[in-house]
Amino acid sequence: MTNSVDFSGRPFHFIGIGGIGMSALAYVLAKRQFPVSGSDLRPNHITHKLESIGAHIFGKQEASNLEFFLPQVLANAVVLNSQEELPTVTNSILPQVICSTAINTNNLEYKAALELGCPILHRSDVLAALIADYHSIAVAGTHGKTTTSSMIGYMLLEAGLDPTILVGGEVNAWEGNARLGQSQYLVAEADESDGSLVKHAPEIGIITNIELDHPDHYETLEEVIDIFQTFAKGCKTLIGSIDCATVRDRLQPTISYSLYSDTDADYSVTNIDYRADGTTALVWERGKALGVLKLRLLSRHNLSNALAAVAVGRLLGLEFGEIAKGIATFEGARRRFEFRGEVDGITFIDDYAHHPSEIRATLAAARLQARPGQRVVAIFQPHRYSRTLTFLDEFADSFTHADLVVLTDIYSAGEPNLGQITGEHLAAEIAKQHSQVVYQPTLSSVCEFLLQTLRPGDLALFLGAGNLNQVIPEIITTFCEPAKATS
Repeated sequence: MTNSVDFSGRPFHFIGIGGIGMSALAYVLAKRQFPVSGSDLRPNHITHKLESIGAHIFGKQEASNLEFFLPQVLANAVVLNSQEELPTVTNSILPQVICSTAINTNNLEYKAALELGCPILHRSDVLAALIADYHSIAVAGTHGKTTTSSMIGYMLLEAGLDPTILVGGEVNAWEGNARLGQSQYLVAEADESDGSLVKHAPEIGIITNIELDHPDHYETLEEVIDIFQTFAKGCKTLIGSIDCATVRDRLQPTISYSLYSDTDADYSVTNIDYRADGTTALVWERGKALGVLKLRLLSRHNLSNALAAVAVGRLLGLEFGEIAKGIATFEGARRRFEFRGEVDGITFIDDYAHHPSEIRATLAAARLQARPGQRVVAIFQPHRYSRTLTFLDEFADSFTHADLVVLTDIYSAGEPNLGQITGEHLAAEIAKQHSQVVYQPTLSSVCEFLLQTLRPGDLALFLGAGNLNQVIPEIITTFCEPAKATS
């Protein structure tokens, strides 16, 4: 794939435009008035939104999609009336084709783009070009990227800095996963999953933590660290959490933050109060008390994310009062401990957690919010065979804060099933350390089991990066039906 992005007006065509990362890029480009088109096999609210701002969406991924651009090519050729100049005109009008790592080289649309001579770019090339086009703040790390980048974007928005934002989740404040601002600032989530993190060179880089999370791409933690070290070298200023020993020892950030006051971090906290309705703490900047920070988000990992936002705000010259005001009203991104409803006294929460560390943190937040006597029911869909197999022991030990664990089969995310691991196998391993574990192989059987098992007072927490959350509306609707019948 080439990596030179043309912002002169040449069209952009996204194969798989409905993905969370691809659609954010497409949205910003379309709002900047570039011609944007794309294909996706499953139209959704995101593709409908892109259509509403002028993007052309195809419902299939096939070679004929690229014929959409040929009339414009031929029209220009007629105007020039010169066969000798036709190749130049064709090359200048055919779209830049954008792919993610998920697009296979056997994809018919991809093959047609190759045959036509379209420039083919990875989505990270486009993000890198946008990062270079702005005064950019890029948030990286194994966990917390979406929440931290969304919080920083929201803080800057509330402070009147009007940033452009591209994140890996949807945020109600800007009704989606992206917004186009009119200022010099851009806040972006930078993903390490496929190694493309090394392409980004922002003004400010943030690294929240480093763990092995994508064994489909990396064999060892050292390979992951190498990617982050390369990213760190490209940042003019690196902000990092030194509560992560790897960040502290291997990256040595320019500006550090920590939840502990005895670490000599540039930003730290004391007087921490974790409550069911949020968190408060006194924030310190290099030995000087800045003031009290309040956030609606739960638990220690979100307080750490908020400290990263404080560090960014202060670096950009914001007063602490402006920073604290923005963070205090930030509601979080969707699928990050997202409240989905309450019926018959049962609370339904949707969370993207799919790594053992994330599951532990999310269940700790759930236990914090749970009332005395309230059961925390963890419903988990493992994500990828490679991740489930690699972290089998860690997964088995990550559900201690749940009263009942319900597992379903593994969401493949496109990986081939090599027969090495199943959801039932994972359930058996968890059961060695937890007394209440149930395996339900399909989403329909999960629904049936929960409808029979959930009881008033339960906090039902749906965990995973796959499609498990699709069952939540059906379960809520079914629980509502008896109430309607008796009303």
